[in-house]
Amino acid sequence: MNALEITKTVAVIGAGTMGAGVAQVAAAAGHPVLLFDAGAGAAQKGLDQIDAGLEKQVARGRMPADERIALLGRIQVAATLEDLAPAALVIEAIVENLAVKQELFARLETICSPETILASNTSSLSITAIGAALARPQQLVGMHFFNPAPVMKLVEVIRGLATDETVAETVFATAEAWGKQAVLARSTPGFIVNRVARPFYAEGLRVLQEGGADAATLDAVMRECGGFRMGPFELMDLIGHDVNYAVTCSVHAAYYGDPRFTPSLIQKELVDAGFLGRKSGRGFFPYGTGVPVPAVQTASPFPAPQQVRVIGDAPFATTLIALMQKAGITVETEAREDDGDFVILAGEATLALTDGRSATECVLADELEALVLFDLALDYGTATRVGLARADQTSQQALEDAIGLWQAMGKQVSILDDIPGLVVMRTVCMLANEGADAVNQQVCSVAAVDTAMQGGVNYPLGPLAWADRIGVARVATVLDNLAASYGEDRYRCSPLLARRAMTGGGFHD
Repeated sequence: MNALEITKTVAVIGAGTMGAGVAQVAAAAGHPVLLFDAGAGAAQKGLDQIDAGLEKQVARGRMPADERIALLGRIQVAATLEDLAPAALVIEAIVENLAVKQELFARLETICSPETILASNTSSLSITAIGAALARPQQLVGMHFFNPAPVMKLVEVIRGLATDETVAETVFATAEAWGKQAVLARSTPGFIVNRVARPFYAEGLRVLQEGGADAATLDAVMRECGGFRMGPFELMDLIGHDVNYAVTCSVHAAYYGDPRFTPSLIQKELVDAGFLGRKSGRGFFPYGTGVPVPAVQTASPFPAPQQVRVIGDAPFATTLIALMQKAGITVETEAREDDGDFVILAGEATLALTDGRSATECVLADELEALVLFDLALDYGTATRVGLARADQTSQQALEDAIGLWQAMGKQVSILDDIPGLVVMRTVCMLANEGADAVNQQVCSVAAVDTAMQGGVNYPLGPLAWADRIGVARVATVLDNLAASYGEDRYRCSPLLARRAMTGGGFHD
């Protein structure tokens, strides 16, 4: 695959935050750039925005002053659409409206060379549908950047049904030459990131709706136990609930009402109220000068049992045993002769990793006593918090023994209600399931899913790599248990994930 030569002109249409960022990326790679916006003075304003950002980088010592001058010198404001005629690649970053984009590209076909590649930065519209109105749809491709474009590494390269393979390959290679992580995807609703990310918000909203914990506590567990940079509620507040809710509704409608993408009534209420997040001063949390940080529910200190029994094995068993021993706790280990799960007997408590059932159901089905479930962690060695849930039959003393044990291992403890799958486990398994389904439906590759979710939304691990770490069979079990608990098709297991679980294989084998 050959990238566009840096001597070739790149045109960017739309000089807002995204368009200006894309223009900066292309100019930083060495291309002459034409920046156009239909709004009076908007293109110059976009160029001024680029300059202001570069000046900050120079002031902080992150960019030499002469490099700033050279980069700005490669960007020229275009007065009319016709001025874009010399461009070899035109990238639009305008309003998300199908008819408007179709009209723009149809005009460009009459202005630019037949060999000019036309690229849309759309995050939600079908490249195939945009191309249907064009005389040369084979020259149209999706080039979806993430905001802020100069910082975020990912670019989704989207092939419409008519897109020429060479065009897609050229744009892919060009994005990589610009220092981006490019992934190829077929034009389907949500592409990769906006589709696979839906459960990150949906499962948090579901747990909140069922009273699993308050939003601040769920965010803390997702960050400090799951390893995510932000929890779902603070991230939705940052994105804006109007935007996030609209994307969910769009994906839900595009997939003909698939329950996996069902929007949340909690989020709809926020949108209806105008509580859109940071930009309106209130979302799940209030914002403004002097507003206190929302409190996270953390358990009070309790003494740890001096001796525990560990029965069975798990990938994380060695880490937990080392943490307990470091805390001065005597650990006895015992192999299992049956197929039962790894458990820790600590004082009156029996601790086990959630498998997608509620603790109450596990007690009744597995005849376990005083059960306290713990949530999935990215790494139990470095996690600073853990979420626990006790069965309705479990005593307060057993819960305190479990809390004290985790506290002795250096973790803050948040008590969640007995929600199936807790919060990190169910979210990660649903992310992996959606990623697997994207692969199964030929949208993209396994590697593209993991690259996209790490590069586009900063996940600590790709969902399919995470499934391999957990064990694909365990992921399938969690999903099956969630489906049985809720009686909903929302948690149906992807055929590809189910096959991997049957054979004991992983996605990266």
